[in-house]
Amino acid sequence: MPAISPNKPYRVGRSPTGLGLFATKPIKKGTKIIRYFGPILDSKKKDEDAIENKYLFELTNRWTIDGSVRENVARYINHACKPNAESDVRPRKRKVFIRAIKNIEPGEEINYDYGTDYFKAYLKPIGCKCVACEKKRKKKRAEAREEKARLKAKAERKALKEAEKQKEKAARARKVKAKAREKAAQQGKANGASLNGHSLNGHARKTAPSGISTRPRRARETRASA
Repeated sequence: MPAISPNKPYRVGRSPTGLGLFATKPIKKGTKIIRYFGPILDSKKKDEDAIENKYLFELTNRWTIDGSVRENVARYINHACKPNAESDVRPRKRKVFIRAIKNIEPGEEINYDYGTDYFKAYLKPIGCKCVACEKKRKKKRAEAREEKARLKAKAERKALKEAEKQKEKAARARKVKAKAREKAAQQGKANGASLNGHSLNGHARKTAPSGISTRPRRARETRASA
């Protein structure tokens, strides 16, 4: 890690994404915090155009700063989607300064937006870990948990309602069966009374007095006289 003068308003420290640059003194909005520097690469030279690393800062289509050198403390500044600083690019002078766009308090991490191309190439595939994006992810996770809990509660209410319906249905079925059994029992009693002689097909049965035959008398045959 490069040595930093105590007069400088920043230090290198541990951040959620690895190492980062943190304010050690109040930094006012508009202040030039640090210069981003390194060898200037010419894209027209094949050997220089072939250099690839995460610390390349493009000035123009032709000129690029290779900020991977150890002395470039500005390379420790991390990306943020809602930054407190910005890159002040001066193509003609082939220089880049990092300038505060907000008042930065001691202990705050200094950050700036790396730009769309860098974001798509390096950050999007692994997910941006800046504070703003972490807050978004936490919010989305919380919303997802709430939605899951809501759907679970809805499913439980539906299951409970269905169980109550089935219970009511079963109770009605038992009631119908009970009524059917009661009706069958009543009909059984009525049929039993009929067999005991009280009624038969709706007519009263005639009974003969004791010792008297109910058989009809046979008519006496008469023969005609010859």
